[in-house]
Amino acid sequence: MFLFTACNFKNEIDSKYYCKKLNFSCVNDDKVINFKTSKGEFDVKLYGKDYPITVSNFIENINNNIYLNQKFYKIINYQQIRFIHGGINLENKFFSEIHQTLNTRISSIPLEIKFKEEKNPRYNYLIKNPYETKDLINTFERGSIAMVRSGKNNSSSTEFFFVTNKIPELDGRYSIFGKIIKGFDIIEKIGKEDYIKGVLIYD
Repeated sequence: MFLFTACNFKNEIDSKYYCKKLNFSCVNDDKVINFKTSKGEFDVKLYGKDYPITVSNFIENINNNIYLNQKFYKIINYQQIRFIHGGINLENKFFSEIHQTLNTRISSIPLEIKFKEEKNPRYNYLIKNPYETKDLINTFERGSIAMVRSGKNNSSSTEFFFVTNKIPELDGRYSIFGKIIKGFDIIEKIGKEDYIKGVLIYD
């Protein structure tokens, strides 16, 4: 199983390099997708302009139907915020046994973070200085979707999570590549036994 090796570059390597490296059909514009779940439907805007690698990977997952009938496997509840995890953990023993049927080639992709005044995203770059977060294009807000981290400077290729409120403590540490734009009440109802019936990409 391929695990992406972190590098020390910031802006020296751009998305075209990673699209070629990972054999993606690179998405360079924003997309809207529809999640059909056991609790109802909601729409998510994906930020393809600013997070082309993360969005391209997610679109490939949708096209390969790897989220079909998959449960929201972990729900974390705090007083002011919920984390709703979905996707497939390819390191999990159960999923590794059925990996051949999932049409996934890699277990991780580079962490992708975009700054306001920079043309290209930064790859494999984890923000450690909290003062840098003020210059980020996206931060965790109500309905944000991000990829789960895999190792220090990578994102999982398949696991994602939603948050139901702002959480600045995590800004700059995950690839936040979209946001719920319709049906937020549905994500608030999702429980651990709920699952994804399908994901549709709007034209």
